[in-house]
Amino acid sequence: MALRGVCVVELAGLAPGPFCGMILADFGAQVVRVDRPGAGGDVSHLSRGKRSLVVDLKRPRGVTVVRRLCARADVVLEPFRRGVMEKLQLGPQILLKENPKLIYARLSGFGHSGSFSTVAGHDINYLALSGVLSKLGRSGENPYAPLNLLADFGGGGLMCALGIMMALFERTRSGKGQVIDASMVEGTAYLCSFLWKTQKTGLWEQPRGENLLDGGAPFYTTYRTADGEFMAVGALEPQFYEMLIKGLGLKSDELPSQMSMSDWPQMKKKFADIFAKKTKAEWCQIFDGTDACVTPVLTFEEVAHHGHNKERGSFITDGEQAVSPRPAPLLSNTPAIPSKRDPFVGEHTEEILKEFGVSQEEIDQLIADKIIESNKLKASL
Repeated sequence: MALRGVCVVELAGLAPGPFCGMILADFGAQVVRVDRPGAGGDVSHLSRGKRSLVVDLKRPRGVTVVRRLCARADVVLEPFRRGVMEKLQLGPQILLKENPKLIYARLSGFGHSGSFSTVAGHDINYLALSGVLSKLGRSGENPYAPLNLLADFGGGGLMCALGIMMALFERTRSGKGQVIDASMVEGTAYLCSFLWKTQKTGLWEQPRGENLLDGGAPFYTTYRTADGEFMAVGALEPQFYEMLIKGLGLKSDELPSQMSMSDWPQMKKKFADIFAKKTKAEWCQIFDGTDACVTPVLTFEEVAHHGHNKERGSFITDGEQAVSPRPAPLLSNTPAIPSKRDPFVGEHTEEILKEFGVSQEEIDQLIADKIIESNKLKASL
């Protein structure tokens, strides 16, 4: 796979960090997740393909164990606020001195500088501070966060993975590692650069929820069907809009101009009344295979069985028969080959330490002193 031979040490955290690490693991990196003693596992369930090592970082000898790993690793991925890793004696100044080729990735909500860098937050807070949340939501309603997706995973985990890739590539030229300060606030803002770059085009001059792309247009929104399901409409271009109108059984010469914004509320009601007369399956029969840009809103139960997704193998089944998306993008020569399961906490503690040169005698002593935990028996069950 593309990242074969890349060794990553991931400090266990929530959502964004595990997702970043899973991307790297899916594409071939050897990712070691450092778990806390007594941890119940990755609550985000994003540990596919990783190995788990349990170390007590509150004990100096535990810190020493992790430093031995970092001295030979390519990447360290840490999800903490400013100052936490430095307090543990695992900050970038120490680790890069011991391993100048190390890529030190810091994934946090507010970044590692600035007045907010030491305070707590979650996706909705980062989204709010990025400015993007102010643009999301229906007309006349409060701003609405689209789950915890944009900041945690788009501007956070995915953007950090991109930073790691760039740093690894740059290292092939300079031979040196570097620190990546991946702020979810900045990552989200950057992800949404289109919003800023189009401010003066008139695309967003109406109140939130009343513009072309935020639910204001009757040809770019969703509609309920007769069976309580939904269809998504994205017929922006005139030629696609014409196909939409035809599929709805209407005649364009009897309707207002597509871009007559004053008529949009009336047209949305007209379209809604029509969509409500047929089931989702019936609308699919009408629009599938056309360029009307009308598609069914698939549920998680439906998505893996949709013809197009089945043809491309877009979804995979793990060892517990749970469905999830296949890693993307699809590389022609070195595609991702995802693991079938997540690791048990501490499943690979001894295996990992032996690979990094720790003797069995040292391992036994570390276990006896409760510096590390090994759960091989639990894994075999």
